[in-house]
Amino acid sequence: MIFFTIGMITTEKLYEHYQKNSTISTDTRNITPGCIFFALKGDHFNANEFAAQAIEKGAAFAVIDEEKYAQSDRFLLVEDVLGCLQDLARHHRKQLGIPVIGLTGSNGKTTSKELINAVLSERYKTFATFGNLNNHIGVPLSILSITDDVQIAVIEMGANHQKEIELLSAIAQPTHGIITNVGMAHLDGFGGFEGVKKGKAELYAYLKQTNGYTFINRDNPHLLEMCMTAGLNKLIYYGTENGNAIKGELKSSDPFIEVSWTNHEVSSSVKTNLTGSYNFENILAAICIGDFFDMAPEEINIGLSNYQPKNNRSQLNKTEKNTVICDFYNANPSSMSAALKNLSVISADKKTAILGDMFELGPESPNQHELIAKQASESGLDQIIFIGKDFYAFKGNFKGIFFETPAEADRYLQENLIHDHLVLLKGSRGMKLENLLKHL
Repeated sequence: MIFFTIGMITTEKLYEHYQKNSTISTDTRNITPGCIFFALKGDHFNANEFAAQAIEKGAAFAVIDEEKYAQSDRFLLVEDVLGCLQDLARHHRKQLGIPVIGLTGSNGKTTSKELINAVLSERYKTFATFGNLNNHIGVPLSILSITDDVQIAVIEMGANHQKEIELLSAIAQPTHGIITNVGMAHLDGFGGFEGVKKGKAELYAYLKQTNGYTFINRDNPHLLEMCMTAGLNKLIYYGTENGNAIKGELKSSDPFIEVSWTNHEVSSSVKTNLTGSYNFENILAAICIGDFFDMAPEEINIGLSNYQPKNNRSQLNKTEKNTVICDFYNANPSSMSAALKNLSVISADKKTAILGDMFELGPESPNQHELIAKQASESGLDQIIFIGKDFYAFKGNFKGIFFETPAEADRYLQENLIHDHLVLLKGSRGMKLENLLKHL
């Protein structure tokens, strides 16, 4: 039954509503008075069904793509709600005459985004992607959260298949870009490592097309190859050798990172609250971008030294029993290998690694789990605990205790408490290793 007949609304007309009601919601549990509700669809839900509820809770308008749910002129009909959200974000982006730094990579995206924002915010009014809202829904929501007083935005873009970065770049329209690295992540969706490179390089292709600036780690041969293939010419280099805009050196990572760096004119050094030598390149990237935007070394260093890692990425937590490296937000073979190497560098009398399965590796999964199990067993650790069916397949082949499920590991840790260890806790998000922290 059609309650109310309405015509399709244009992006331009919707933008007029957005300018008066700039808060966007996609969840009826988070409705704020005067927001615009976008009724997105998923595999198992149709938010058109909740549009009236959003209006009742105080939304100014509800954007729908099924006319039968319209009840008044506060229901705005579009052909496709998701496409409309993305088009609205594109339109808003075009009104913003500011630098937008687009950021992607296999590892370190969120940490790099946070570090870049921490540095730039010492001088500029900045906006950075909240949390990991970095997909086909999160990026439009991020763009639509940028207010008129923002001077620089940092937009994180994630992907697990090709053409996704191409889409996100078209929405965010970055003037500057950076790929942190390319590694063994989302191999299933990308179709292998070469597919990862091709997918991430879509950002380089966009920057080539729009004559944008690219920040690149000159120490990374994969990135150099990718930018050469793309034909980029506005390149700003950082790395450990002479001839870069920023030259850096890792002075210490035991347990926190200290970096010395120079920008051809001034030498400086900074101590951070980050653990993990793999974060050295993320720190250099933030320094390079701050320097490019005319920030003084003192401002850059203040931003870096004041940054506190969060969201269970490279966090060093002292509990009543142990010191725990909380790095269980996500995992892939590249980041897992780097975390194990870092564990071997940090000074501690006793060390334990608790490693959970790595997801989305496709046909490469058995081989990659075997390689990590081998690396861990040869790392000289006092204890290794492997969790998940993929690691469990190698029980008996390598040193360590193996559990098929996190629940089994939970029971073991409850009965066999670990004391006075440096503990690495790392696995894919779906393993929910945070539930083990109570025993550590």
